[in-house]
Amino acid sequence: MSETTGRLAVFKTYKLYVGGKFPRSESGRVYEVTDSKGTWLANAPLASRKDARDAVVAARKAFGGWSGATAYNRGQILYRIAEMLEGRREQFTAEVAAAEGLSKAKAAAQVDAAIDRWVWYAGWSDKVAQIAGGANPVAGPYFNLSSPEPTGVVAVLAPQDSSFLGLVSVIAPAIVTGNTVVVAAAENAPLPALSLAEALATSDLPGGVVNILSGRTAELGAPLAAHQDVNALDLAGADEELAKELETAAADNLKRVLRPAAPNWTADPGTGRLLSFLETKTVWHPMGV
Repeated sequence: MSETTGRLAVFKTYKLYVGGKFPRSESGRVYEVTDSKGTWLANAPLASRKDARDAVVAARKAFGGWSGATAYNRGQILYRIAEMLEGRREQFTAEVAAAEGLSKAKAAAQVDAAIDRWVWYAGWSDKVAQIAGGANPVAGPYFNLSSPEPTGVVAVLAPQDSSFLGLVSVIAPAIVTGNTVVVAAAENAPLPALSLAEALATSDLPGGVVNILSGRTAELGAPLAAHQDVNALDLAGADEELAKELETAAADNLKRVLRPAAPNWTADPGTGRLLSFLETKTVWHPMGV
């Protein structure tokens, strides 16, 4: 109770984000999240394998509508998300500072960079086809055209060392090209990711395009890597041993697997992640006379 106002403190309740809704873990489990000095911050839901499977179902359900939206529309929605994050800049700054042990100024710089990155990827929405597709020279009177298409449902293990900028850097490039994602937030610093879900829910992003789980990275990674309806796997937040195990599991249905080598999240991201979860469709058509 506050001594100055006489009010009881109202603690924030963090929940998962699945299919555009905010469920608790189906198991009812939670785990303590602490700051860099070990001080308690909140209880986060400890997602289970069932939660992971539910998130995949939601992502698959959303895939048709999201991948079928125009690139321009997807770009507009990503820009709207950046607007929502800008309006909650102070909240994210405080959460990142606590999660990563940064000063307020450094945390604010991380948040600003994350918002700018949403805008940057939003701008790529209607341009990526121009660098990933093209007309191919062939021997014969045919047009041979290659165009990129989204892979499908992407399971993402969020970076452990960058709770917000790194998180945005793995989600935005996957969804701007039409994929839907299931994200396992950083295990020890999940609060910025769970707060991001609130911003996504109040933007124009359709439910199920992004699904965010908190809990044990290894516990969530195993069922996602083995899931037959997951098309690709981003191992940004897996250590070497876990990454090897998940790569083996992912081979069962020939998932695309991205296993980046310790990226610098503050550096120019380039187009690597934009192109990582795209398939190429090639169409032949007679030229006519």
